[in-house]
Amino acid sequence: MKDARFKIANREALIGVGLVIINFAIWFGFAYGMGSGDPTEYNFIMGFPAWFFYSCIAGTIFMIILIWIAIKVFFKDVPFHDEEDEV
Repeated sequence: MKDARFKIANREALIGVGLVIINFAIWFGFAYGMGSGDPTEYNFIMGFPAWFFYSCIAGTIFMIILIWIAIKVFFKDVPFHDEEDEV
């Protein structure tokens, strides 16, 4: 019988990979979507080009919140020791 901890670990690893893909999509979309134009026509937010602000600053804040939510909702506390050792 497969240990239930491995099933939990695999699910949490897939959630982590999903979060990485979301982070990359946000970064790539803003950096290359908004940042591929002529630099003289960039809009600025707090002194940063808009593409940089959204991809690096706002994206990081969004990802921190998203990761915090994922940890609180989907991740479980799993003991490291085998239950058979408790005898």
